[in-house]
This record gives sequence, structure tokens and C-alpha cells, in this order.
Amino acid sequence: MKKMNLLTIAGVSASVLLLGACGADAGATDTTTSTKTEAASSETATTPETLTVYSAGPEGLAENIQAAFEEETGIKVEMFQSTTGKILSRLEAESNNPIADVVVLASIPSMEGLKSEEKLQPYEPENADSMNPEWSDSDHYYYGYSASALGVAYNTNQVDSLDADWNEFGESEWQGRVTMPDPTSSGSAVDFLYGLTDADEKGWDIIQGWMDNDLLIAGANKESLDAVITGDKDVVVAAVDYMTYKAKESGEPVDIYYPESGTVISPRAAGIVADSSNIDAAKAYMDFLLSDTAQELVADAYILPGNEEIELSNRAVLADIPTLPFEFDGIEDKQIETLNTFLSMD
Repeated sequence: MKKMNLLTIAGVSASVLLLGACGADAGATDTTTSTKTEAASSETATTPETLTVYSAGPEGLAENIQAAFEEETGIKVEMFQSTTGKILSRLEAESNNPIADVVVLASIPSMEGLKSEEKLQPYEPENADSMNPEWSDSDHYYYGYSASALGVAYNTNQVDSLDADWNEFGESEWQGRVTMPDPTSSGSAVDFLYGLTDADEKGWDIIQGWMDNDLLIAGANKESLDAVITGDKDVVVAAVDYMTYKAKESGEPVDIYYPESGTVISPRAAGIVADSSNIDAAKAYMDFLLSDTAQELVADAYILPGNEEIELSNRAVLADIPTLPFEFDGIEDKQIETLNTFLSMD
């Protein structure tokens, strides 16, 4: 994988979760658990003709891609949809009896981990060249077919307009008005903490300022955004953008922007499992994910497509989102250190 200039550490807490620290849930923020599919797939007995996909959401998009793929190819898909952390745990539990053919995670570091453990196999899909190279593995083990960005969501009934940078939410005028997703249940929140503190030497001071200003740690992304939609709080920092765009489109009094100093981009990546028993179908699924058809479904879900040529009309395009530079080397250890540092703050 190329060294990134973007903050592409989605699902950072997956590693933490697997280490048993605080029950962190990698990618939990923007990967809605589908209890229905989880329950169904737990009993799934696949056949060679059935493609099994483990996907870290988000809600709606995975189902739409599945339906379009089945319609186009005639290949049946069994979908297990959950968080990145739960998918990794399931893969580990099934290591002696592999079931999944394709895995989709909201975590580049987690995909890197699967690659290093030789749990993925390389494949160069059709349209691979159209994907953002910074979101994908140069050895073709996985591809970042989509991404979300983290910004500042605010209640438009209570805040007329807003362009404050991250540090300003530690000022007195914002006391008691700000919330953020809980990093112990939101992978993207940990991503954000890592990105901000790695890129800005005053990053932890900024976060301490929020804590001193009565920051509300509201739960995962949805709970945090709900606190602003209902007017309980005015602002979400480190808000997952597509959830806000979707809520805005539904008529909720919210909007989002990206602070000028930069923010985090979190790609979702897909790859073929090394022990896949249905290679041809798995390759077809990867081809489909990178196709214009699937990329347009990604765009329809308010998410950034991996193919920047796909037109967006309902959200900010990647080129308009300022991003933070960060150091990618040794990122998994740094993620754990980041969460532990945050949990030690008061």
C-alpha cells in the first residue's frame, strides 16, 4: 500500500477490539450492524454456487450492491453484515473452517493486517485503474471502493452557520454544546483522534480543551448525531459525513462542513479471502464493486466513490475536503496508544 497523505485509518479500533481493550468496535461508527443478516448468516450452509460476503455496511448500500450484483450475474450472495471488529472476530473463529469468499471492511489497517497474515489473495479486477490508488493495495490484495470523511455536523436551528476549526470548540462559547462519537464504540472516532494528534503537535491539547468544555461522549455515530438532531447538543465533532448528508436530505435540521485545517478520510476496502471456495464468483464480485454501476450506488448513498470520475451531486467531492497529513508507519500500534491516551483523559 502506498504511504498515504490522507488519513485512511478507518476501523482503527478493530485492532483494539481484538486486543480486548474497552470493547472497541472498529468501523462501528459507519457500519450499521444488521442483526437480521447476522443471524441468518450464522446458520448459513453455503454451496460452491453461493458467494459469501462479509461486509461492514453501511446500512442500505451493502444490500443494494448485493441486489444489483445478483441481478447482473445471477450469482446468489449470502451476506453477513456487521462491524469491522465483529467480522474480523468471525474470520478468526472460522479459521479452521473458512466460509467467507469476499471481505469488505471499513478499515485499511485491518485489511493490511489480513494481508500480512496471508488471509487475502491478490486479484486485479476490471476497472482497478480507476480506483483511488491511495485507498488500495499496490499488490492488488484489496481495493478501497468507497470512503467517508469526518467533519463537523451542526443543528441548523440552533447554529446559523459555522466554520470554526477544531481548536475553537474548546473555547467558552461552546461549553456544554459539543458532542462526539465514543472512540470505544466508534472506529472512525479513533481514526479522527489518531489523525488529529499525529498531524498536529497540539492535537491532544485541542481534545483536552473539548473535555474541559464538558464534551459529551454520546455513543457511536448515530447516537452522537441524534443528540444534535434533537437539539440536545449543537455540534458533533468527528461526525461521519454520509450519515449527516442522509439526515439532511431527510429533512432533519443538520448540516456539515470540514474544518480548514483538515480532517480524516476513511476508505472502505474489499478483497478476496485466501481460502475462498468460489474464486470465480469472488472475482466477479470484485469486478462489480469497481464497476460504474456499483460506484454509482456508492455515490447514491452519500459516500465517496473510489472512482473520482463518478459524478456527485449530493455531497462534497473529495477534492473539496481538506485532509490532514499523517505518518502511516506502525499505525496499528499507534492506534492502540491513541485510544489508551484518550481513555486516560478527564
